Amino acid sequence: MKAAVWYAAKDIRVEEAKEPVIEAGSVKIRVEWCGICGSDMHEYLAGPITIPVDQPHPISGAIAPVIMGHEFSGQVVEVGEGVQRIKVGDRVCVEPIINCGTCDSCRKGLYNLCEKLGLHGMSGNGGGFSEMTVVKEHMVHKIPDHVSYEQGALVEPVAVALHAVRQSKLKSGDNCVVFGLGPIGLAVIQCLKASGATKVVAVDIAPERREKALSLGATHAVDPLKENVTEVVRELTGKGADVCFEVAGVEPTLASAVDCVKQNGQVMIVSLWEKNPSIAMNSLVFKEIDIKGTICYRDIFPAVIEMMADGRLQSEKLITNKIKLDDITENGFEAILKNKNEIKILVTAQAGE
Repeated sequence: MKAAVWYAAKDIRVEEAKEPVIEAGSVKIRVEWCGICGSDMHEYLAGPITIPVDQPHPISGAIAPVIMGHEFSGQVVEVGEGVQRIKVGDRVCVEPIINCGTCDSCRKGLYNLCEKLGLHGMSGNGGGFSEMTVVKEHMVHKIPDHVSYEQGALVEPVAVALHAVRQSKLKSGDNCVVFGLGPIGLAVIQCLKASGATKVVAVDIAPERREKALSLGATHAVDPLKENVTEVVRELTGKGADVCFEVAGVEPTLASAVDCVKQNGQVMIVSLWEKNPSIAMNSLVFKEIDIKGTICYRDIFPAVIEMMADGRLQSEKLITNKIKLDDITENGFEAILKNKNEIKILVTAQAGE
C-alpha cells in the first residue's frame, strides 16, 4: 500500500509499505481522510521531537522511519478475533493515544499522562497517512451517518481543544483570549463559545486567521504587531482576561498571555514547544497566576462527536484544502508554511476521492 513515511526533518517520503495485518482485539480501517496536525508540522520542521529515533518506542517497539498521521477517519474493513463493539462497515474515527495501562497515571484513568505515552501515526506501527491501518478496538469510535468522514478526521484536533477548555477554570460568562490561530486555536474558540464564554479575543499576526477566528465565534481579533494586546483586553474586560489560552508555542505569546490575564487568572498552555521560553516569574507571583499545561485528551471523543453531530461544533469550517497523499509535501506541509490562509489540510491515499 501507499504511505507517507517520516525519515527525518524535511524528509517525508510517499512510498510503498506493507499493508498491516489484523491481530486479535484489533480493527483494520480503510483510511478516508487524515489531517495534517501542528505536531506533524513540528516533526517536519524540527523533528525528531516525539518520533522514536535513538531507541524503539517502549510500547510500540517501533523506531523511525515511521508512517505518519494521527487525525483520521475511515471505514472498518476487517476485525480481529475477540472484537465485539466494532463491525465491518462501521464508519469510525480513531483516538490515537498509545498508553501502557500499568503506570500510576494509567491506573488512575489519566491515560493521556502515561509515562510511556505515544501516538499511532507518530510512535510507529502505522498511521493515517496511508491506505490502511490497524489499531486496537478501544481506540475506535463510531461516527453517525450524517457526520462526514472529513468531520471525522477533525474529531482528534477538536478533542485537544475541548480537553483544554474543560481542564481550565472557565465559567460561563468568563472572558478569554486565544493566542495563536492555527487549527487548535480556532477549535479552542469554537469550544469556548459552546462552553459559555462571553468575550473571546483572538490574537494572531496573520489577517487571514484573524478573519477566520471572527467567523468561528471570536468577538474580537487583535494584531499583536499593531496593537497592545494587554491594553485591548483590559479595555474590553475592565480587569483582564479570566483565562488565556496559549496555542502558538512561542515566547512572545506566552509573555503576552501572562501580561493580559487578570489577577488570580489562569494561563492554559496548549501548544508544543521547539525551544524553552523565559517567563516573567514576578508577574506570576504578584498576580497569583495559575499556569497549567494540557496534553492530548482523555474520555472526550464521544462528547466531541455528539457536539459535531448536533451542530454545536462546526469543525468542517476549519478545512481549507483536500489533497492526495502523493502531494503531501508540496501541497500539504509546504503549503501550510507558505500560506497563512491554510488552516486544516486533509489528505487521502484512496483513489477516486
